[in-house]
Amino acid sequence: MDGKKIAILVDQQYQELEVWYPYYRLKEAGHTAVLVGPEKGRTYPSKTGYPATAEMSVKEALEEDFDGVVIPGGYAPDHLRRHPDVVKLVRQIHERGGIVAAICHGGWIIASAGIVKNRTATCFFAIKDDLVNAGANYVDEEVVVDGNLITSRKPDDLPAFMREILKQL
Repeated sequence: MDGKKIAILVDQQYQELEVWYPYYRLKEAGHTAVLVGPEKGRTYPSKTGYPATAEMSVKEALEEDFDGVVIPGGYAPDHLRRHPDVVKLVRQIHERGGIVAAICHGGWIIASAGIVKNRTATCFFAIKDDLVNAGANYVDEEVVVDGNLITSRKPDDLPAFMREILKQL
């Protein structure tokens, strides 16, 4: 298998399962998963305090070095989208045809990146209006694939979410 390199975005108050399930499933499948956050070496606590240490800063993360990006939920996406380099990285990976996979509140970042207009997507129901206002066609399904954009609603959807990510890789 030709292993791919995938960025997994982290920041404070991330949802544990939505970071660690993809991280280990990607590694298990022979890919390289890299925790990318605002600051390399900084440890970001999850919503319950579980630590994730950024292996690379978003300023170091070049879109051409990654085959895709996973955007976990929790409240981390609200913090992450405040960093122009995060939004730029996601937009560039998307424009190059790399996989952009967002789950739960990760939809905030794809809305901020401007990549959902005229696309079909899903997210956690509380941010449905954010995706719709960004131009997305919202559907309530466990996983939605629209080209290189993969979206899911919540942790219960992780098996379907990862099946589609691994299929595209």
